[in-house]
Amino acid sequence: LNYYIDICSNSGLPNRSTCCALNRDLALANPTKMRSRLVALLASSQSHLVSGFISPALKGRVTISSSSSTSLKSSSMKELAEKVLANPKFPPEWPFSPADFERTDESDDSIFYDQPRLVYHIDDYAVRALTQYYSHHLKDGDDVLDICSSWVSHYPEEFKGGNVVGLGMNEYELSQNKQLSSYVVKDLNRDPIFPFQDESFDKVTCVVSVDYLNQPLEIFREISRVLRPGGECIISMSNRCFPTKAFRIWLQTNDLEHIFLVGSFFHYAGGFDPPSCEDISPNPGRSDPLFIVKAAKKGGD
Repeated sequence: LNYYIDICSNSGLPNRSTCCALNRDLALANPTKMRSRLVALLASSQSHLVSGFISPALKGRVTISSSSSTSLKSSSMKELAEKVLANPKFPPEWPFSPADFERTDESDDSIFYDQPRLVYHIDDYAVRALTQYYSHHLKDGDDVLDICSSWVSHYPEEFKGGNVVGLGMNEYELSQNKQLSSYVVKDLNRDPIFPFQDESFDKVTCVVSVDYLNQPLEIFREISRVLRPGGECIISMSNRCFPTKAFRIWLQTNDLEHIFLVGSFFHYAGGFDPPSCEDISPNPGRSDPLFIVKAAKKGGD
């Protein structure tokens, strides 16, 4: 909260009484009202530099250099999203608590995912955007691991992969995925260790599901382990989810903060080059947003 009060004091934002309201909301443990006030406060300023905006809930800040900072009025969401990981200031140690990854529904995930769902979890525009993205980032012959996989991986129809493996929760869904060479049914929230040898894959993909993984540090370490040097992990994210199964801090944060969160998972897992973000949302404001956060394993050419 002090970070936002510093902003109010030093950048000429109007209505400084709002800061007192923010203090009151914090004292009353009302984070929802506090966040609403913050959003309204930031949106009210045409001159405030918001490129470094990250919630105090993350216990860290994204800091954009002054040369690349852009005002809220003149920035598109794409510009802001792609700057979140340009120069992040991650805390020196893992800043999250176990409570951050608790979920409303802590019942066995195998119960929730027992019923097959042969549907897309993002709209058709976002699906096409993701497939188009993959067409430029998957090479024929790539060995690919699709974690949190389902009945479709959204790879291009013409993609001729090597060993393409799906790792997911529902066997029937996985059996219907025609782009997989093989699949493994496994609950990564129960046991985050991948059943694969070191340096087995050229790419790891995860489609709009990272928010369900309640042991992300262990998962991202496993991603690093199974990737070959120079191999890339591609995490795609939108704003849809099953809220009872998404971890707590995801539900408490917004799209820009989600980018920071996933970037931090790469950072703290180790073994990766600095992560980056691409906003590939096909129709901003009219269809599902879609963000790619990716990083390559160190040691590539």
